Amino acid sequence: MAAVAAAGGVRAPGAIAYRYRDALYLNITNDCPCDCSFCLRSTRKGIGDAESLWLDCEPTFQQVIAAIERYRPLDSYSEVVFCGFGEPFSSYDVMLAVARWLKEEAGVKHVRVNTNGLGDLIVGRQVACELAGIIDELSISLNAPDAATFEELCNPEFGIDSFDAVLSFAAAAKAYVPHINLSVVDFLSDEDMQKTAEIADELKLPLKVRHFS
Repeated sequence: MAAVAAAGGVRAPGAIAYRYRDALYLNITNDCPCDCSFCLRSTRKGIGDAESLWLDCEPTFQQVIAAIERYRPLDSYSEVVFCGFGEPFSSYDVMLAVARWLKEEAGVKHVRVNTNGLGDLIVGRQVACELAGIIDELSISLNAPDAATFEELCNPEFGIDSFDAVLSFAAAAKAYVPHINLSVVDFLSDEDMQKTAEIADELKLPLKVRHFS
């Protein structure tokens, strides 16, 4: 998608890297296989110190590294997080290459990916094992108590099978990623919130409740 035009008609380039609270965030794609009814990008164009997160084009590995370098020293941040106006697994090769650079070249201690959990369907294979050693944490958006509700709220391009794919990915990732949590937005009914908590318990993963705004 095109970047949002700044005042005076000059196109404002979307931020690839941005600071939010005490972490450095990486916005490596605007592509996403979901169209969630609660997505932040439907109500704002920027987050943190980024005026806009709408990218003109997919950044290359080199462009992402150049954006990161402007935020040194990296040890001044609590973590580096892949999270922007798209699903990081939609730019999977760049995400992996940057994560490896962060761990092996830049010495970043904690790398997190915020994801909708559909990485296997996006990439076309089981990918959890490929995250070992370079991703320290996954925050996986569960957002629903069942497949039908997930399809209604998140409008995944993969259809009704998407919810089970999220659960399978979360279960598989436990063997390769040290820290994993599921998340849910708090506009669900009390009954549905309880069901999501039961799913998290079955997977033996913590559940993080995100506030809808």
